[in-house]
Amino acid sequence: MRDPSIQPLESYRLARYAVPISCYVCETDNTYDSEFCSHCSAPMALAHQAKSQKIQPRMVGMLGASGAGKTVYLGMLMDMLSRQPERIQLLARGAFSITLQQTTLSALARCEFPPKTPNEPDHWNWVHCQIRRAGQRRQMELIMPDMAGEAVLEEVDHPHAFRVVRAFLEKCRSAMILIDAIRLKEGAREHDFFSMKLLSYLGELNGDPKIGWAKRPVALILSKADQCEECLEDPAAYAKAHAFGLWQFCRERFRCHKFFATGVAGTCVWRDSVTEGRVEVPLRIEPHGVVEPFEWLLSQLPVEKGNRPAARS
Repeated sequence: MRDPSIQPLESYRLARYAVPISCYVCETDNTYDSEFCSHCSAPMALAHQAKSQKIQPRMVGMLGASGAGKTVYLGMLMDMLSRQPERIQLLARGAFSITLQQTTLSALARCEFPPKTPNEPDHWNWVHCQIRRAGQRRQMELIMPDMAGEAVLEEVDHPHAFRVVRAFLEKCRSAMILIDAIRLKEGAREHDFFSMKLLSYLGELNGDPKIGWAKRPVALILSKADQCEECLEDPAAYAKAHAFGLWQFCRERFRCHKFFATGVAGTCVWRDSVTEGRVEVPLRIEPHGVVEPFEWLLSQLPVEKGNRPAARS
C-alpha cells in the first residue's frame, strides 16, 4: 500500500510550464494556463486559437470616442452577419466571441442600450471570427475588440499608457472609426477632435509610405444617422459640412478612406430615472447601413499568401 504522505511527481504538468505561449497581440511570453496576457491583458484564448489554425487572424480596429456607439454597432454587425449568410458569413470562434453579440441584443430587447465599456482591458469584449464572402473561396480570420473610447484617448494623449491599445493598433490592417453624427450636428467638437487625434496617432505608429497607415483602409462611420436625414443621403458631404477638419485631414493623409452613415435605433426617447438620471431609451430597432462599411473594408484588404481556400459546402 502506497504511503499517503508520498506524492508522485507529475512531470508532464511541469513540462507545460516550461514551454511559454506568446500573446497574439503583444507577443509577450505567458504560461499555458494564463487567461489574460501578463503584459497587455489581452485574452490568451486568441493565441491558443491562432496556434491551432493555418490562417493567421488579421486585426481590425473598432474605434471611436466614448458614447459613439461602438458596442451597439459591433454587436449588431455580428448578429446581422451571423443570420444573413448570402453576402458575408460570420462564424464566431470561441465562446468569448459571442458575449458582445449576446449582451447587445439582450439589452436592446429590453429597450436599453448595453452598458458602457469599462476602461480595464481584461473586461473588454473581444471578437474572433471567421469570414466567408459570397463568390470567394478564400476565408478570412478577423480579431475585433470593443475597446473603451476613454482608454484609447488616454493612449493617444499619453503613449504607452495602455499597452494593449498600442500593441493592437500597431498590428491592425484596417480600422473603423465611429463618429456621433448627432453631436456633430449640435456643434460639439469632441468627436471631431478625437478622430483627428486618433488618425494622427495611427500615422505616427507606422509612417511607411508603402505599408503604413497612409495606405491602410479606414472606414469613417457616422453613427446615430437615423436621426439625421441629410447624413444618410450623403455621409461625405455631411462630414465636410460639420467636421471639415476631419474631412480635409483624411483627404490629405489617408488615401484609402470612405465615409459611411449608420443607425441601429430607429426611435429613441428620454426618460428620467431616480438612480441613473436622464437615460436614452431605444423604442424601435431599425438597422441601417450596418453591413456596408464592413463590406467595403473587406474589399480593400489584400489577399494574403498562405490563406487556405475554404472547404466547399
